[in-house]
Amino acid sequence: MGLFDFFWRIFGGTRQNASTSRSGTAVSASSETAVDPSPVEMLAGGLIPAATAAPPAPSPASVQERPRSRKRIVIEPLGYQPSLIPTAPEQEVVRERPYPFASIGTRPGEFLDLSKDSDRRWLEYYNLPWLRTPDDLAEWLGISIGKLAWLTHRTTENQRPESESKGHYAYRWVAKRRGGWRLIEAPKLELKLAQQQVLRHILNHVPPHAAAHGFIQERSILTNAAPHVGQRFLLKFDLKDFYTNVRYSRVVAIFRSLGYSREVAIWLARLTTSAVPWNLKSPVNSVEMSKYSSRHLPQGGVTSPALANLSAFSLDVRLTGLAARYGLKYTRYADDLTFSGRGKAIPALHEIVLLARKIIRSERFYVNHQKFRVLRNGQRQSVTGIVVNDRLNVSRSDFDRLKAILHNCVRHGPASQNRETHPHFQEHLRGRVAHVLNVNPERGAKLLSLFQQIDWSG
Repeated sequence: MGLFDFFWRIFGGTRQNASTSRSGTAVSASSETAVDPSPVEMLAGGLIPAATAAPPAPSPASVQERPRSRKRIVIEPLGYQPSLIPTAPEQEVVRERPYPFASIGTRPGEFLDLSKDSDRRWLEYYNLPWLRTPDDLAEWLGISIGKLAWLTHRTTENQRPESESKGHYAYRWVAKRRGGWRLIEAPKLELKLAQQQVLRHILNHVPPHAAAHGFIQERSILTNAAPHVGQRFLLKFDLKDFYTNVRYSRVVAIFRSLGYSREVAIWLARLTTSAVPWNLKSPVNSVEMSKYSSRHLPQGGVTSPALANLSAFSLDVRLTGLAARYGLKYTRYADDLTFSGRGKAIPALHEIVLLARKIIRSERFYVNHQKFRVLRNGQRQSVTGIVVNDRLNVSRSDFDRLKAILHNCVRHGPASQNRETHPHFQEHLRGRVAHVLNVNPERGAKLLSLFQQIDWSG
């Protein structure tokens, strides 16, 4: 063993003939030496492959003169190989219109038939309806092709509603607690019925990631909080503009991945996304308003929660891999992301936060930095409103406030406590009591006893 080899082995080097990265790409180096992969390079079992080549072997003199520099952390997009069988472009060009509203080809008299690239394997796997053309979709929805085109604004200028009254959504601006405004877009009856069928017979058949807990049957804020009980620390991220950042192209890709042809995927995406009219009145500036101008998932749409969960599937895969690599637990409830772990991961918190932010950004989502939190076990730790320090619980302040309201309702009548003039105050209070019962049955029983003493006849 030479002097060079002696120093090289001291600093972790191993001699190999050739090396290959976890993603299958060769790692180039001027010498035959390579270093073992670091934890960053091994994240998620190869879901986040290393992107930097092994550094050249340092000489003994250079090691003594300066400390080793930190390796730059590089996050690459999740590798994905589509399983759909593409159709050759020349096979899509036809001389006659193949179905209503078919796209026009590049030459006069030519049309594009985009219904040939459906994949029946995936449709059968998920037990989804077999739809190839807009006519098939309209018949399945129980409406005419004309009404389907009307619901998707296929025939209007810019393919968006000309005005608020002619749109298929009811628009309402809601003030955020921390400032700013949120646009609620609730579908009107006819569009709502179509979206309900898409949700019931298509999207509900596709399972979301196991880490997702929002708006999923048999999952709730309780199942989202339960994995984080009794942990040394919590990392809490919030995704900014979660729904509006899911654009039309991503929704088309979701339906394509289920096996639908491009033509049907386009129509389904138009049914489930929204583009507001240019003249919609708003309390926000033009920059903020531009988020709603292009097609996006509407907050308030029947299908929006399911599509948002599917759009974040690869995000959940990568963040679950990140959590597993550092011995953490990860869950997501809509736009709330939570990591938790034991004390041994605390020295790596800075690195974990950096990696999580890079993964979120590479998946085309954005972190709301104002809502980022690191909570130690000496503080009150809450996940989606549930306290998780020692057990699932409600906060003491919320319990005391609700107990005081119920007590005053018993003494002075419920009308004296309905300061916000809630139209269904009895159901509202009963729901709050039921929430406490689900989280902490002992505390909930005390509140239920008070609720049952209230005289609602007055």
